[in-house]
Amino acid sequence: MELEMLRKVIAEVLNVDQAEITMDTTFVDDLGADSLDVFQIIMGIEEELDIEVNVEEAEKIVTVGDAVELIKKTVG
Repeated sequence: MELEMLRKVIAEVLNVDQAEITMDTTFVDDLGADSLDVFQIIMGIEEELDIEVNVEEAEKIVTVGDAVELIKKTVG
């Protein structure tokens, strides 16, 4: 569930095909995201799930899998 929601948010922010996004996809190297893009993705996650993501934790996100784990930890 988290991955599908995250794919949707990433695809909207970065204008990429959801099929390109896997757990191993990196935001910067694979998707070409900059820090503002990542911030917008995090804001989209917060809005979608009605949660607040810890800024220090968010700064450690490199891959989509990292983001999924952060979501699970924050929600769970």
